[in-house]
Amino acid sequence: MNERPSIGLYLHIPFCVSKCPYCDFYSLPRGANGWDDALLDRYTDALCGTIACWAQRLEGRRADTLYFGGGTPSLLGGKRLARLIGAADAEFHLFGGEHPPEITLEANPGDGLRETLCAFAAAGGNRVSLGMQSADDGELRALGRRHAFEQTARAAADARAAGVGSLSLDLMLATPGQTADSLVASAAAAAELGVGHVSAYLLKIEEGTPYFDRRDTLDLPDEDEAAERYLIACASLEAFGYRQYEISNFARPGDESRHNLKYWQGDEYLGIGPAAHSFMGGRRFYYPRDLRAFLDGAGPAAEAEEGQDAALLENGESEYLMLRLRLTEGVTEAGFAARFGHPLPQLWRERAAKLPAELIVSDGGGIRLTRSGFLLSNVLIGKVLGF
Repeated sequence: MNERPSIGLYLHIPFCVSKCPYCDFYSLPRGANGWDDALLDRYTDALCGTIACWAQRLEGRRADTLYFGGGTPSLLGGKRLARLIGAADAEFHLFGGEHPPEITLEANPGDGLRETLCAFAAAGGNRVSLGMQSADDGELRALGRRHAFEQTARAAADARAAGVGSLSLDLMLATPGQTADSLVASAAAAAELGVGHVSAYLLKIEEGTPYFDRRDTLDLPDEDEAAERYLIACASLEAFGYRQYEISNFARPGDESRHNLKYWQGDEYLGIGPAAHSFMGGRRFYYPRDLRAFLDGAGPAAEAEEGQDAALLENGESEYLMLRLRLTEGVTEAGFAARFGHPLPQLWRERAAKLPAELIVSDGGGIRLTRSGFLLSNVLIGKVLGF
């Protein structure tokens, strides 16, 4: 009997020293009513217990990726991270496969990371994602970041010294005060640090954040200028040897994020912790954004979708197209046929053929968006699916 495919395991760590003014991720800042070491210990206990419960329910499934996201997961410190890696290995057999697992830690460059990274690597951690955002200290201050670029360089060096083999940097696009020249300089700085992966995201002003309240006073580019920043980032990173493989992700050969590829390829993954989402057994579910509820043992809730999103979730083929079109490879004829047992629907091809060729391509290999098409991905995907 064939072994079931390995899953991805995501642990959400909802703690930060302070909240960035643009951030809508679920995290709790440290403060008078925030978290302390005792709460970090309690949360680690809860994660370990939940990992064990899920392992029983999933009856021996193996995980081959583990991703610590947040928040600022590095705030757990080396001992807690090592404990969680050990729990994940004991329950999901991380180190039991033919190839080493990919174990990723998100970290803030402004924190002293040397000891944490050494313990993380000693426990088997092998990938670190640093929130650089920019190599320009003025832009970092405008973003409310706690670090300077020098600290990003130091954190990258510390990760290498600890034995972490794969490094990724985040780069934000169309931020307050950013220019085309400063963006190219930030891309160049990432390349000079020798990292293998860069995630380049357009800033999105989310409702409920301080940036949203101040949106009329921020020095932000308009939509056309933001699109130009994206295309500049893509071209610059490509010139520095990074191949774009997803809308916002670029890697040197072999440094693509195995964990994140599970999301876009429609593979199964289990998310644990408040705000963590999962896709298992054809169902999508999530833990509510409530730390106290999670600590008290509350389980996940099913995702409730309406309208277009509900139609996508009900039709596995449509959702597969939606996810795969985030990748530069797109949805391939061979991959679709292998998964669903029949060719790509002719109606999809006909709809794609009616759209501008500079935005979307439909040929013998399949359907894929161009770089310019990525800027209009939601609209284009909707048109292909008939929404």
